[in-house]
Amino acid sequence: MRNFHLPGRSPVFAANGICATSHPLASHTAVAILEAGGSAVDAAIAAATVLGLAEPQMAGLGGDCFALVKPPGTEEVIALNGSGRAPAGLSAEALRAAGHRSMPLHDAASVTVPGAVDAFCHMHDAWGKLELGAVLAPAIRYAEEGIPVAPRVAHDWGLDGGVLQGVARDLYLPDGTAPPTGRIFRAPRQAELLRRIAAHGRDAFYTGEVAEDMVAALRAAGGCHVLEDFAATKTSRSVPISGRYWDVELLEHAPNGQGATAILMTNILNRFDLAENDPLDPWRAHLEVEATKLAYDARDRFLADPDHVRRLEHMLSDETAGRLAGLIDEEKANPMALEQAGAVHRDTVYLCVVDRDLMAVSLIFSIFHSFGSGIASPEFGILFQNRGAGFSLEPGHPNEAAGGKRPMHTIIPAMLREGGRLSTVFGVMGGAYQPVGHVRFLTNLTDFGMPLQAAIDAPRCFWENGKVMLEDGYPRGVGMELGYMGHEVGYRERPLGGAQAIRIDYAKGVFEGASDPRKDGCALGW
Repeated sequence: MRNFHLPGRSPVFAANGICATSHPLASHTAVAILEAGGSAVDAAIAAATVLGLAEPQMAGLGGDCFALVKPPGTEEVIALNGSGRAPAGLSAEALRAAGHRSMPLHDAASVTVPGAVDAFCHMHDAWGKLELGAVLAPAIRYAEEGIPVAPRVAHDWGLDGGVLQGVARDLYLPDGTAPPTGRIFRAPRQAELLRRIAAHGRDAFYTGEVAEDMVAALRAAGGCHVLEDFAATKTSRSVPISGRYWDVELLEHAPNGQGATAILMTNILNRFDLAENDPLDPWRAHLEVEATKLAYDARDRFLADPDHVRRLEHMLSDETAGRLAGLIDEEKANPMALEQAGAVHRDTVYLCVVDRDLMAVSLIFSIFHSFGSGIASPEFGILFQNRGAGFSLEPGHPNEAAGGKRPMHTIIPAMLREGGRLSTVFGVMGGAYQPVGHVRFLTNLTDFGMPLQAAIDAPRCFWENGKVMLEDGYPRGVGMELGYMGHEVGYRERPLGGAQAIRIDYAKGVFEGASDPRKDGCALGW
């Protein structure tokens, strides 16, 4: 139990259904859909489309999504890949010839075809209970009437709005500036787009006027996109990959997401007894950082489009984890400097929903960097992601940019199973940080017995750009101790990511929800 004398959050308990999102109006939307008889999938789609308006720097219809779905009446979990592909004309060789050593960030070359809309329609066709129009109605209303800008959103908007280009500046910088906290933000063009999707499904987005609007905008910005690239977009299904941490099974999405990185980290940390020290002990942070270096090196070597992944079984094997764990000095930092496949970004939304039938959805939705590519379409105001920045330009690399390929993605939804049953649905936003966030959350629960909300609240650290970066919640003495171990240490200006989680208590017949105070959101149930 938390100390009620101190500021903090209590977990949310509910018996009929529950959600957790990064924005209160999205959480309210999800619960309203559940109360109206919608499924967890209906609620997740409704909340996600509201989040695209409430947090437009993080997500939107021009982005991608991944989801894990557990249908009712089964313990089977289905992984849905809603990530789009590069246009057929994309050429790594041409980019290298133009002088690029890495993928340009705010350029049409980094724009992969948005996959989220197809994924939402695919999910709704498979598991939706309400009409699609009813599911999208809250987002349509907010797009027309407007949505107040929340404090964390306003903070990020002001810092990152400078990447917006052309018509995107007119759409997302009203009066030429980022809207402050409480200002109403409207997106009427998105309302018309959502109405078309509600009436005609995914074809309203990937063919006809909307697709023509997107292709024209991208070609005007120097892209090689054609209508056929959009029409060919298709969500794929698979089974999750998994690993065990003590008695808990961690379910992650298979590549092209980076979930395998989290499983490798847990396999490495399984060789150590984290619980023998305090959760904020520098030794724990040291081990986590050293495991991060090794796991992210493997990520950058192996993960790519599912058709191009190399040696995934090797990456997930116990033998590999054991050999990597043997490289860790428990008292001293390894000075290895590994090249990361991308900077640390915060620009993703994650949500989870569980309904009264025990259907569970773990969904993550993103345009990658803040405001994505910064390019928007003129007629419907679709802000394009820059997921192509996740490609490599190294010749022969499995993740080398090429037409029709999916880039390595940072976004990863997750679930936990205990005793063969789904116990927890969770995710941690934060770009490259996400695998570490998953492991930190899992070890907070299992090694330190933290309650769900406390496992999210606890301070975080991350090895980035050769430095161990600590959140302010760490005592300053921890930084000093890590320095004695040979780490270069710094303190982050922005907190690391944001998390949402739901736990199913089968014995009591209730759901428990938790939401990260690093964001504006909340857990709600009914």
